[in-house]
Amino acid sequence: MPANYKAELVGVLGYPVAENPTGVMQEAAFREVGLNWRYLNIEVKPDGLADAITGVRAFGMQGINLTIPHKVAVLQYLDNVSGDAAVIGAVNTVRREGDRLIGENTDGKGFLRGVRVDAGMDPSGKRVVMIGAGGAARAIATELLLAGVSDLLVVNRSVERGAGMVKHLQDNIARSPIRFEPWQGTYRVPEETDLFINATSIGLYPDVDAMPDVDLSAARQDMLVADVVFNPPITPLLDAASKRGMPVLDGLSMLVYQGMIGFTMWTGLEAPEAVMKDALAKALGVK
Repeated sequence: MPANYKAELVGVLGYPVAENPTGVMQEAAFREVGLNWRYLNIEVKPDGLADAITGVRAFGMQGINLTIPHKVAVLQYLDNVSGDAAVIGAVNTVRREGDRLIGENTDGKGFLRGVRVDAGMDPSGKRVVMIGAGGAARAIATELLLAGVSDLLVVNRSVERGAGMVKHLQDNIARSPIRFEPWQGTYRVPEETDLFINATSIGLYPDVDAMPDVDLSAARQDMLVADVVFNPPITPLLDAASKRGMPVLDGLSMLVYQGMIGFTMWTGLEAPEAVMKDALAKALGVK
């Protein structure tokens, strides 16, 4: 048989993407299952997204991830969007189906698996407060509502964006216990909260010393504090929560689990979970 030197391509489109370690875990997985695939970090400014998707098509890429700021804007350039991604209103993963590009969202599913598996919490019946109303927040909110939380309060600086996201989910998910509150000044997390989530990018590299303007002093000591920021894994928010004795869930959890779902969407193969977790932990210096 003649040698085949053609590598299949996947990657991430975002701005910035230099700090995104997803490729480390995906390429470790490709090696583990014997695939000649490459994962590229591709920096794309907002005004270049349409051209970038044209490039994805022209290069025959097998799939792509979307990160800040493209998760919502990419919708207009795809051939189709899965039902749950349409409800969420954001896409973080694109898979190829023949010549068509199909938008999916694995963020919320990855987050929910982290809550259940890594943090040991069943979200059903829980009272949740989430700060942020971007693409990740939309995905997480959708999955939490479908999982049966009893109350989901979205807190966001931009009233238009936060209230708009909440209304969208109220209109698309029956009997949604979701509500909105403007984030003005320091937000004091209520005592009755079971799960508090930072779904913003506050604390993401290179702004590693940044912490959301929140006050945890009234919260119960057993409240789970989760952060979607994965670099660094221990953000100032999680550090502050840990010092209060609260359980925490870092962004690596969601990153690994959503990546596993994407791996299977692209390759049709079961993702090697242990290999992916180990590669990501080593890349970020987590012991």
